[in-house]
Amino acid sequence: MKDGIMQKFILRNRNHITLICAVLIAFAFIAGWTADNTNLFTWPLVFSSVIGALPIVIQAYQAIRVKVVSIDVLVTIAAAGALAIGNFEESAIVTFLFLFGAYLEKRTLNKTRSAIRELTEMAPESALKLAKDGIFREVGVEEVDVGDILLVKTGAKIPVDGTVIEGEGYVDEASITGESFPVSKKKDSKVFAGSILENGTIRMRADRVGEDTTFSRIIELVEEAQDSKSRAERFIDRFSRYYTPAVLILALVVWLISRDIELAITILVLGCPGALVIGVPVSNVAGIGNGAKHGILLKGSEVISDFSRVDTIVFDKTGTLTTGTPQVADVEFYAENTGEILGYLSSVERESDHPLAKAIVEYIGGTEVFAVEKTEVVKGGGILATVNGHRVAIGNKGLMEKENIALDEKVISDMREFEERGDSLVLTAIDGRLKLLLGIRDRVRPEIKENLRKLKKQRVKNLTVLSGDNQGTVDLVARELGLTEAHGNMLPEDKAEYIKELKSKGRIVAFVGDGVNDSPSIALAHIGIAMGNGTDVAIETSDVVLMNSDFSRLPHALGLAKATAANMRQNIAIAVGVVLFLLAGVFFSDWMNMSIGMLVHEGSILAVILNGMRLLGYKPGH
Repeated sequence: MKDGIMQKFILRNRNHITLICAVLIAFAFIAGWTADNTNLFTWPLVFSSVIGALPIVIQAYQAIRVKVVSIDVLVTIAAAGALAIGNFEESAIVTFLFLFGAYLEKRTLNKTRSAIRELTEMAPESALKLAKDGIFREVGVEEVDVGDILLVKTGAKIPVDGTVIEGEGYVDEASITGESFPVSKKKDSKVFAGSILENGTIRMRADRVGEDTTFSRIIELVEEAQDSKSRAERFIDRFSRYYTPAVLILALVVWLISRDIELAITILVLGCPGALVIGVPVSNVAGIGNGAKHGILLKGSEVISDFSRVDTIVFDKTGTLTTGTPQVADVEFYAENTGEILGYLSSVERESDHPLAKAIVEYIGGTEVFAVEKTEVVKGGGILATVNGHRVAIGNKGLMEKENIALDEKVISDMREFEERGDSLVLTAIDGRLKLLLGIRDRVRPEIKENLRKLKKQRVKNLTVLSGDNQGTVDLVARELGLTEAHGNMLPEDKAEYIKELKSKGRIVAFVGDGVNDSPSIALAHIGIAMGNGTDVAIETSDVVLMNSDFSRLPHALGLAKATAANMRQNIAIAVGVVLFLLAGVFFSDWMNMSIGMLVHEGSILAVILNGMRLLGYKPGH
């Protein structure tokens, strides 16, 4: 029991031990240069070697207990051997550099996790909850249940996911979406836990609490991502498991052949694979941290590895390439009294829940509303109604023909032109005469073209759109955006089959979607990418989530994955190169010794950590 307490005490104070070693070594060398006293030089180095070796020996013992020959084992043997042959300088310097290297490694690694730590620190802890007596009282966020009414004041964190029921203000959602600009919130707006109400006061209804909030899911996904291991990391784990004993055997063989104990000990020190073991994880953690900071969830280092090699990206159309909400795109009037026409049209459409009706009402906006009578819905055609004493017909060409509304050559020409643009047509006739033609379509997201161009620059060879819409509409979108392929009239199973076909051709495929119907394709693709405002199923099934459904984050995500994969390769090259250089120096030069070797070895660890940390500052276009 006492041994266990002592071990914990030593490991807990290893930074203080490192400092003591530094002071002792400095004192020894200063005394050696200024005083003619061998003891003042030798004993501080011996004492430094012994106390510096304590945490290393403990960790070596713990590793051997689980049948692992770790780096600590090599350094322990090397330090003990150097002491045994009277090489006190090298023994002291080797133990100090190893401890100091571990300190730098831990300090810099903590910085790479800063983005994730910032997220967890943003987690709300309390909420103002409406009590039964009508007063808002502060409670722990864990005491909030679905349906509770909460009050959020200026500067406070939104405690849970919910819906605004009263008040308005601007909310900083950077922790959720990565968006730097505050978002306006009013009645019926959705708000997310962890975001901050910058100004205003709102009352909200709790919709998701505890681990179900978007914020909690982000933290959970990022933490899972950090804990996952890529193929490269698993390979390095296996490699180091055999490599470290191999170095031990090599040192033994060298000693048996040369009988040079100092040479054998030097090989133990120089063969430590520290930079190789730490290089890949630090790249992954930094890459995942950068993504989290910019509203991109990369679910693990395996995802980063696969994503970096993607050569084909397949898009769902609605809600991904397009806004997902129909809008009035083209308008042609055939009468002068436009205000009255729009008033009649809006009055009728306000009574309908059809998506096209909503698009029309939104387009018209505030206008005079008239009483609507004798409404008749014509299946597959439109609506007939009496408004302000006038008979109004709103619908497609078939309804106009049924109502004997004359369509002259100009109208026919306009209809043809609208259809060529991919519009759905809505015609409005009043008292038997055509007054208005509207073209409604799901508009392409405004930023899409530029972002697709960026994806092409990142060596994505094939950009394909799949949709359940008719082939003509899908072709129009593909032509407008310069996509490689376009396929319409596709059911969810057709999309999934198409993904399988691409994979069978050897393509590395990413699928981008947002709905339940996209989930099979997202799951089947090498990399499934979900828009953050999409369904829970799509988000859970995916490998990458673009929060706030911001398509512009896709080039950033792909660029970050490529940069992270390249950074991993660089770190492996640095680690292997340094070990080969040091071992070559031992066998083919006279200047290499334990102290120099350990200094270079610790320098290589610091180099791969700093190289990995560069990813924290990665921005699109780097």
